Amino acid sequence: MAPYTYENPLPEDGFLLPKDLAKLANDIKSMRIRGAAEIGRAAADGLELFASTSKASDIPAYINEFDSAYDLLLNTRPTAVSLANALRYVKHRTVKASKNSLDVDELRALTIRAAEDFKKSSLEAVRRISEYGAKRIKNGDLIMTHCNSSVAIAILKEAKRQGKDFNVYATETRPRFQGRLTAAELAEAGIPVTLIVDSAARYFMPKVDKVIVGSDVVTANGAVVNKIGTAQIALAAKEARVRVYVGAETYKFSPSTVLGELVEIEERPVEEIIPKKELENIRGVKIANPAFDVTPADLIDAIITERGIIPPQAAILILMEEYGWKIGDEDGGRAMVEEED
Repeated sequence: MAPYTYENPLPEDGFLLPKDLAKLANDIKSMRIRGAAEIGRAAADGLELFASTSKASDIPAYINEFDSAYDLLLNTRPTAVSLANALRYVKHRTVKASKNSLDVDELRALTIRAAEDFKKSSLEAVRRISEYGAKRIKNGDLIMTHCNSSVAIAILKEAKRQGKDFNVYATETRPRFQGRLTAAELAEAGIPVTLIVDSAARYFMPKVDKVIVGSDVVTANGAVVNKIGTAQIALAAKEARVRVYVGAETYKFSPSTVLGELVEIEERPVEEIIPKKELENIRGVKIANPAFDVTPADLIDAIITERGIIPPQAAILILMEEYGWKIGDEDGGRAMVEEED
């Protein structure tokens, strides 16, 4: 990477903070960088910036500076699970390697490789998930999907690329109608699609063969946080004995939920439901607009990750193997999902 300039000494550690790292952290904090995948890759970029410019002369000094850079990035969006997981991915490998007989230059190089590996795996995740997920689609299937999940769309497109013939029901996904974007993208790909209102999901479910949706967070017990309405669709699917598949990159698995931390659900502006000019006509009425809901593990048949298809109950194994979580580890960060504009 190109050399970076420095600014702002960190008083508690006495080393200089790369200027570009400070800018990147501010971009994440101010939400100029947003979206789970983009935030995660930006966090890995930040640690790569640190490693490529660190002037630490020994391992203890390097780890001390690494921890400060880690904390700086984590505190930009402490509730964003993808950011915390990206940072933990790099930290786990760096700290583990620091206990071996490496010199500081070798450890710097290892941190850079770990950051690059995370970014590469993030970019590869959707492609792999699409390949695994497409295997579950058969000729003649009728599939229901919800919202505008890039993973779910990738699965459907890959199945189409393989020559499979199937149809899709796409929910509108009120109040922001992201499902209309999904329907348009599927139609453009040559996939027969029917757009339906959210409340019609149960009406059509007996005709459906499979439900395929994405996710924003996967908890330690295999529950899935996704766009509001997902849980209702999964419940209708269980009633109709329809299988539910969830596409989820492993950086969406939340370590904090291992410790019993609850996932915070973003409450969106009421104007998304009723325009401001119409609010005066219904004075005294409270409006709730949660962006997401939680689908319990027992309503999900399988989670499709880039590492393969797993039962929801195996989510804890992903957290332990991918992010180094272990009993007594409380450095997971909180889990929160936020709607993108």
